[in-house]
Amino acid sequence: MDRKIRFGVLGCSTIAEKSMIPAIKNSINAQLQMIGSRSDKKASTFSKKFSCKLHGDYDEVLENDQIDAVYISLPPNLHEKWIIKAAKFGKHIICEKPIALSIKSAEKIIKESKKNNIRIVENFAFRYHPQQTKVTEIIKNNSIGKASLFYGNYSFNLNVPQKNFRLNKELGGGVLNDVAGYLICASRLVFNENPISVFCDLEYEKDIDVSGNIYMKYHKKTAICSFSYKNYFQSFYKIFGKNGVVKVERPFNIRNNMKGKITIESENKMEKIIVKADNKFQRLTEIFCNEINNSNLKKINFEKELIDQAKIIDAARKSAYGGKIIKIK
Repeated sequence: MDRKIRFGVLGCSTIAEKSMIPAIKNSINAQLQMIGSRSDKKASTFSKKFSCKLHGDYDEVLENDQIDAVYISLPPNLHEKWIIKAAKFGKHIICEKPIALSIKSAEKIIKESKKNNIRIVENFAFRYHPQQTKVTEIIKNNSIGKASLFYGNYSFNLNVPQKNFRLNKELGGGVLNDVAGYLICASRLVFNENPISVFCDLEYEKDIDVSGNIYMKYHKKTAICSFSYKNYFQSFYKIFGKNGVVKVERPFNIRNNMKGKITIESENKMEKIIVKADNKFQRLTEIFCNEINNSNLKKINFEKELIDQAKIIDAARKSAYGGKIIKIK
């Protein structure tokens, strides 16, 4: 059996508390070793809640030789700084999205990761849920004919304090960074390629983008994505082919106890597929730890995925600022 990868945590966020720390503790090949926070009180509270013996500040986590990997859950503007620090200490990294706020930052992160021979993955955990695996299988089996159009919507009414990083431009907030990435990632998974051009429009309140749309052109395929902090809750995407339509429900925020729901509709029939409940965060953690333990295999190129995703978000941001289509090399 593979050894357990010992994790330190940087940041006591809500997603760390509710999703990732429990996932690390429950993973068969991971172990929670230490919790770090700027606040000693918060680090102590989290360590007691999760029966973790060690806690300290971020630097103390990285300096601990008994830690193999870190989970980073900090405001996006701090990701580059702490990822590079962690890489220099030889720690493998799971980091919340968006990992980088520009393509230059993403390239810098990957360069440092390769230099220090560590693995890094962006926490788009939905990619590894059985529901997404089933969608990929449906498309590969040509169940609706050749897929040519992706349409997705991820929206909700954001109800957080004004000091929350999502409402702070300086901290890397805004709906493009926070929400749009899920839809971009999903369309790329469905089409199994990257877009060749992007057009994006954003709606702002004060200096923060709160709603938007992205139009992505692929090779003979199109993706149209809507996202918002101001709309009634929506989380779905549809894939259109010559012979039918696939609809995927709650792909981005399906809970651990929820079964996945996929509908295939064609001219003569409608088929509903139920996918078993699963913990997508635990699945990502176990897959990542397996990659670390079997470093000679490197079955999944997390690093290329990170760069490709950052390149598209970067193009979308430039498109919104300039009001024009941006071609992607």
